[in-house]
Amino acid sequence: MAAPPRAVIFGAGHGSTYPGKDSSGYALAADAIRLASQEDAPLIEHWDFDLGGPLFDGKPGCCIDIGNVPTTLHDNADNRRQIEAKTREILAMSAVPILLGGDDSLPIPFLGGFAGHGPVWILQIDAHIDWRDALHGERYGYSSPMRRVSEMPHIAGMVQVGLRGVGSARTTEIEAAQRFGSQLVTAQMIHSQGVEAALRHIPKSAQVVITLDCDGLDPAIMPGVAARTPGGLGYTQVIDLIAGVGARAKIAGCDIVELYPPADIDGISALTAARLLVNMIGTIKPDSTMTPSRIRST
Repeated sequence: MAAPPRAVIFGAGHGSTYPGKDSSGYALAADAIRLASQEDAPLIEHWDFDLGGPLFDGKPGCCIDIGNVPTTLHDNADNRRQIEAKTREILAMSAVPILLGGDDSLPIPFLGGFAGHGPVWILQIDAHIDWRDALHGERYGYSSPMRRVSEMPHIAGMVQVGLRGVGSARTTEIEAAQRFGSQLVTAQMIHSQGVEAALRHIPKSAQVVITLDCDGLDPAIMPGVAARTPGGLGYTQVIDLIAGVGARAKIAGCDIVELYPPADIDGISALTAARLLVNMIGTIKPDSTMTPSRIRST
């Protein structure tokens, strides 16, 4: 009998879209990342300098892609139901689910699928804290994911990294995040102190879900987002965060959201997202230990 996959990738185009808004551009993201990854696909046995060795470290391939959940624009409740159900299905296989979005409402049902698998910590990479209670009457939209998941009993804590600029957060949202105990780590703190400014807040051996909003990266390397904000994280900083989580804890799940292909330039954002996906796959531990040579220095 074949061994179960270490990680299972699936996509979702739509989550909880705001009334009168069109999230169809975000629905192109999962396939754009897949297409960008094809250039490296024949090279998985080659040396990957990001990972310190081949992707699967000489072992049989252990990641599968099961395609996209058939979501529908504005069918918000059913979209959430499908994403949560697919996440639970993958976890029942003892595999790590990796979700490709889609806008930043997708982490709500994705993390909801971890009920019964906690306690879970969250490492969010994002320019924004996403703590609005509701916007345009919708409580599950892209301005509210961290607020909603903070209400889930299986979520033990969160570290929010890459914060900068101005967004929808007001003083009340900052105070709500701080009351929950969220650790707010600005992009400037990462630039000046290194990734340890975020990693030190993650308990050793914790189960961690990494939720990566593409606007957490600097728009110079990730222009394909709807909210470009200068001063974001660099590619190396993000892969060092991923590797740092893998070195001190267990990556229990990952998502990549908020890639907006209509705003991309020459496919550079999709390519960057595809490389981040490779780093996530390569950092997921096949068992309770990780070979030291596979861990990047942070």
